[in-house]
Amino acid sequence: MDFVSIRIITGDVARLVDFYERATGVAANRATEDFAEIRTASAALAIAGTRTVPLFAPGAARPADNHSVIIEFLVDDVDRVHRNLSGFVEDFVQTPTTMPWGNRSLLLRDPDGNLVNFFTPVTSAAVAKFAARATP
Repeated sequence: MDFVSIRIITGDVARLVDFYERATGVAANRATEDFAEIRTASAALAIAGTRTVPLFAPGAARPADNHSVIIEFLVDDVDRVHRNLSGFVEDFVQTPTTMPWGNRSLLLRDPDGNLVNFFTPVTSAAVAKFAARATP
């Protein structure tokens, strides 16, 4: 099995795609006005409009209604990401903080209110964990 993507359902695909392109520095592949993907080496963040929901199951997903999932991005320098996003992101939940498990994390909300965590491993154990993960 291979984990492929997380999909966010939104009422404004263009706005959310623009946000994630700016926040990640990765250009989206915009398949239609209702669907785009931000691809990384390990997975993709899919962004889809509400018009796509009935294709799966009507009413199965609602935009801007997430209160339990955190979307996470491993970055080289979380403090640099924070500086780059200051003045652009409206809702920083937590500025860069070193967590007990060894990651330095920046927690914010995207324009739909979804929690997003940018993090950099900083302790030797956390660095080793993610270095091992990158090995094929």
